[in-house]
Amino acid sequence: MTTAEPGVPPMPTAGRRDGRASSPVWLRAESPRPARRAPLTLGRIVDAAVTLLDERGVEGLTMRGLAQQLDVTATALYWHVKTRDDVLDLAVDQIFGDVPIPDVSDDWLEDARLLARAWRAAMRRHPWAPNLVGRPMLGPNVLARTEFLQSALVRGGCHGLQLAVATRMLANYVIGAALTEATWHQSADPHARAAARDHIAARADTYPTLDASGHLDDTRWDDDLLFEEGLDGILRAAARTGPPE
Repeated sequence: MTTAEPGVPPMPTAGRRDGRASSPVWLRAESPRPARRAPLTLGRIVDAAVTLLDERGVEGLTMRGLAQQLDVTATALYWHVKTRDDVLDLAVDQIFGDVPIPDVSDDWLEDARLLARAWRAAMRRHPWAPNLVGRPMLGPNVLARTEFLQSALVRGGCHGLQLAVATRMLANYVIGAALTEATWHQSADPHARAAARDHIAARADTYPTLDASGHLDDTRWDDDLLFEEGLDGILRAAARTGPPE
């Protein structure tokens, strides 16, 4: 071991400050770095809101809960949205974005049917959505699909008041069907429908028409059949209305 001359500091061993040798940088394992948190964006907020709404419903969505879902502070949310109602409006519009807009064909009836079917299916996947559609819906996805529906009705001969009435009838029908089906099948006891049907059958003298028509009998009239028949009736009524004279 060599010693340094008096007054001259010893030369450090290359590689480490403490004098001990280390392996070359290319042979050393890279230290793990903490994962970088994804930046908070409006898209992430809406995606998380839809997830919470699917799990907890409208009443279960709070700004604090949404912030926890995103692993941010509630204050951070308010840089992107001002109120909880903003979040709900954005979530509904995102649901409408899941409704494909059909290609325009020569059959306006089928074009309107395709949109209505897809709209119902989207709301059945998100049972909280029908409860919110009564709010003023001005999102781009909502407006684009409403435009498509009305343009199909115009090609079918609806104009003016008749167009407004037909649009409202279709919207109320689709929303009502989705709301009823979601509430009945996803919230009610699975045996409740059978019990309701038995209740009517046991009182056939009091409710003869309901009993004979198979009211609430989903073994006779399932939801899809009832929806299609009702939709067809509304569209054909709109077609018969025609333009005002």
